[in-house]
Amino acid sequence: MRTAIEQFPDLHFYRFGRPVAVPDSPMECDLAWRFRPAADAIGTGRTTYYKDYRRFMLTRDVNTCTLVVSSVGEYHSGLGAKRNGKRKGKKGKKGKREAPVTDFVPAKTQVRLDENAANNEAAGAVAEPVFVVGEAVNDSLPVVASESDFSRGRYLIYMGGGERCKSMNHFIWGFLCALGEAQFLNRTLVMDLNVCLNARYTLSGKDEKKDFRLYFDFEHLKESASVIDQSQFWQDWGKWQKKDKLKNFYTEDIRMTPMKLRDVKDTLIMRKFGNVEPDNYWSRVCEGETEGVIKRPWHFLWKSRRLMEIVSAIASRMSWDFDSVHIVRGEKAQNTQLWPNLDRDTSPDSLLMTLNDKVGAGRYLYIATNEPDKSFFDPLKEKYKTRFLDDFKDLWDENSEWFTETKELSNGKPVEFDGYMRVAVDTEVFLRGKRHLETFNDLTRDCKDGVNTCPASS
Repeated sequence: MRTAIEQFPDLHFYRFGRPVAVPDSPMECDLAWRFRPAADAIGTGRTTYYKDYRRFMLTRDVNTCTLVVSSVGEYHSGLGAKRNGKRKGKKGKKGKREAPVTDFVPAKTQVRLDENAANNEAAGAVAEPVFVVGEAVNDSLPVVASESDFSRGRYLIYMGGGERCKSMNHFIWGFLCALGEAQFLNRTLVMDLNVCLNARYTLSGKDEKKDFRLYFDFEHLKESASVIDQSQFWQDWGKWQKKDKLKNFYTEDIRMTPMKLRDVKDTLIMRKFGNVEPDNYWSRVCEGETEGVIKRPWHFLWKSRRLMEIVSAIASRMSWDFDSVHIVRGEKAQNTQLWPNLDRDTSPDSLLMTLNDKVGAGRYLYIATNEPDKSFFDPLKEKYKTRFLDDFKDLWDENSEWFTETKELSNGKPVEFDGYMRVAVDTEVFLRGKRHLETFNDLTRDCKDGVNTCPASS
């Protein structure tokens, strides 16, 4: 443990696991730990911990005859300390994530730990939601235990609407409105786990059906809110609707506010949205007088922990000690009428001048960019250890854990690491830099949305 703490000064350790012997190798052992980056100040509204497990090579000191650590393996090299299998728990029930029983810290060992988190746990209190990257994911579908449980339940479903195949941000805005209304009405949201990914994000250039769980942490969602998969719901509804005389309240009027629906006693409230945009957007339900009543539960919707595992791996390979820069080029750099300075300000020569007094020579510099030709930035290599997202493509190729797990999630069909996933991971890695520089705030005088659109300075 002391060796880990000394070797990784930029990590704030929270828990250590029990060391695990390596079979047929008495001078090696694997050790797992949970940690936070020491400089982690990202305002996510949650406590985020990461998990790593590494192989330690031991040797015996010739003078004292004691065991000492000679070297430590790379990120996730200590497979013997990996916790295998899905985390067990009651399906569809809320509750705390359990801690692995092997995690411990000897009381007499002086280590640098996350004291606030340790104190909260000792007191049995958690100040904010805990997001753990690296633990086994349990995103199985929640099921209703029995006929009586289903028939006593109350449900809300949104049908149709213009959110389908739009940008992911458009989908999220509408989905959180539905989730907020279900919470307000104290009903279970019947949700479709099939997300239509817009063509802008796919290799095929066509809209594609994707699993919600590829992008979002469904385990956290089902523990935080009451949700059920649409296909499972309709199976149960078909079995018990006539027998138990379950009733359905149907409306196509977005002016039917959640406040008016609060006294509806029917088992199912079905909102049907028409074909005329933008009146058929789910988000319209939360506009007007409803806006002050329904609060979108953003804290229920977290990024997929499988994607965040890739983020953690990339940051770990740079020892969580790097700076980052976001460089927008592409079509904007070519449009000199709206962005007259952008091309010049994001050229390698200009970047070297701008970064000179902001990023120290020899440091890792993570570059998040839409520039397709990464060799464009080669001049920066003379001063910095530059890294791009594609430098880590082994984390999602066919030999990766991500590939295996997502293939299992999609019934054996390989999953494309699509454009939206790339943007999500690129952004999250960028935010974890010790210093992060944005194009339109730090690199250029141009405005983000073109000439004369910069916000007035205070």
